[in-house]
Amino acid sequence: MSIELRDTDVIWRNARLATLNPAMKDIAGEGNYGESNHGESNYGMLEQHDLIVRDEKILAILPTASVPANQCKIIDVWQRLITPGLIDCHTHLVFGGNRASEWEQRLNGVSYEEISAKGGGINSTVNATRSSSAQQLEIVSQKRLNALMAEGVTTIEVKSGYGLDLASEEKQLQVVRALAQKNPIEISPTLLSAHAVPPEYKHDPDAYVEFVCDSILPALWQKQLFEAVDVFCETVGFNLSQTRRLFDTAKRLNIPVKGHVEQLSNLGGSELVAEYQGLSVDHIEHLDEKGIEAISHSGTVAVLLPGAFYFLRETQRPPVALLRQYGVPMAISTDFNPGTSPFASLRLMMNMACVQFGLTPEEVWQGVTVHAARALGRSKSHGQLAAGFMADFVVWDAQDPVDILYELGHNPLVYRVYHGEISNNSGR
Repeated sequence: MSIELRDTDVIWRNARLATLNPAMKDIAGEGNYGESNHGESNYGMLEQHDLIVRDEKILAILPTASVPANQCKIIDVWQRLITPGLIDCHTHLVFGGNRASEWEQRLNGVSYEEISAKGGGINSTVNATRSSSAQQLEIVSQKRLNALMAEGVTTIEVKSGYGLDLASEEKQLQVVRALAQKNPIEISPTLLSAHAVPPEYKHDPDAYVEFVCDSILPALWQKQLFEAVDVFCETVGFNLSQTRRLFDTAKRLNIPVKGHVEQLSNLGGSELVAEYQGLSVDHIEHLDEKGIEAISHSGTVAVLLPGAFYFLRETQRPPVALLRQYGVPMAISTDFNPGTSPFASLRLMMNMACVQFGLTPEEVWQGVTVHAARALGRSKSHGQLAAGFMADFVVWDAQDPVDILYELGHNPLVYRVYHGEISNNSGR
């Protein structure tokens, strides 16, 4: 392949490239990228190749010997590892308040029911979010976002769902928009108004669903404040009929859907998401083979959330073996939220996914890159090192991808590159 470089192009040289590109075996040969299995990990590795960036995108990945010499800027990374930027595809980043005291109460033997009866649980977060100003929410959310960016996250999904009325849901999503405008990170906003039944609709959840469908959803969609619609379809959330009502409304407006499903029980929510060609089904500890078969046909991504599994001390693991058997893509995410996964560390989740769920390190890397991009509708532009993709990547002070999730407690990030520009530099 011949290429004509411009003086403004940037060449990243002397790197070990973990492309996470499934097509790399055809580009570089079978010896460079074997089929994924449980005994061997390849990650789409390339040696002696240059990563060439033009403007915001990757122009090409070429053998170093074939790249013509000119006046381009060359960044030598001294045999360090380059991977795609991490993608955190399921978070509840924007909320008010803190539930640490409730967690302490639970550890001291107080039941969740007792805490909830005293105004705790999700209602306490709803109250705190409603009473916080947009500025206050932005300040606390920025700190959480900083922690994730510092670990190499370049794309993140952020949900509403702690407002549960039109004004407060809009406030949350306006904060998400402000964060996206002020930070070198791509944010995918999601409407999760069907997260819980608010106190004012406690005795009439159907009426609340109607309010979401008739008022919240169309009003905030018109303001272009979100990209997808989510729902907590569970025994303690919304039933299948209510979920279908929400999805029908989204479908009429051509809005993609996704779902918190099969976390605590098996209602068949995953099959419903598949029926609507949903982007993802998330949590899915209680997902059965029928649901797996459905999402395998719809192309829906299974998003695993080991932080919530750990924090709630659950014992029912997601059906990883069956997901593999049916070829369902698995993503990994933090589920950052105040009640069940207060962890602003995607690297920790990567480690947990291996230890708790039995995923291989390569599966986990796919889960925070290529599959996470697919879960956000960005499979053609994010999650891989490939020509034409966004130049979002991370240079690590490491030799192999497994190093990034193996040894926690220090940060091996050297450069975090977003849209072709270095945005975080550790100075290593």
